[in-house]
Amino acid sequence: MYTIPCILFAGGRSSRMGENKALLPFAGKESLSQYQYERLNEIFEHVYIGTKEPQLFNHIKDALFIDECCHPNVYAPTVGFVSAFKQLKNEKALFALPVDAPFVNKAMIDAFLTVELGDHDAIIARTKSGMHPLCGIYSRSLELPFYNMIREDNHKLGKLLKNSNVFYVDIEDEDLLMNVNTPDEYQKALKKVAGE
Repeated sequence: MYTIPCILFAGGRSSRMGENKALLPFAGKESLSQYQYERLNEIFEHVYIGTKEPQLFNHIKDALFIDECCHPNVYAPTVGFVSAFKQLKNEKALFALPVDAPFVNKAMIDAFLTVELGDHDAIIARTKSGMHPLCGIYSRSLELPFYNMIREDNHKLGKLLKNSNVFYVDIEDEDLLMNVNTPDEYQKALKKVAGE
């Protein structure tokens, strides 16, 4: 198991879904977040759910949380990163994954964690369609830039990464990074996970 903490980001508004996607049933589990939390716990020693509303996840046994309430009116990954680095004070880096990316598998995670972080600020997934900023490893060297982004009300991770020292892990299979943002994507993901 990997000792680097994994942060499962589940603090978004789910505006395109029309309801909280983290709480939708998935693959025989009560929720997508429970499915993600349980499978990631087989890979990482510590998995945290980043959210402003931990009470929504009471159905997940022994869940660990990153409280994102330090900026209650901001719904952006920047807040999750700042909260994570603040609460996990002794960690030099963390692995980030959005709750709505259920097909990122262990082989793909292994590919990130075999790369030496060294002087890199981040190790990020990239496919032919572009980079996937919420899938990868973030170093504490980006903690101050994240604070500055929140202060400036600028939450574009892509811009931050373009100005940082990033190692990209190239992923050939785009479907591994499929997101579940809309009702149609949710139905597609249900069929994929069922092997249809």
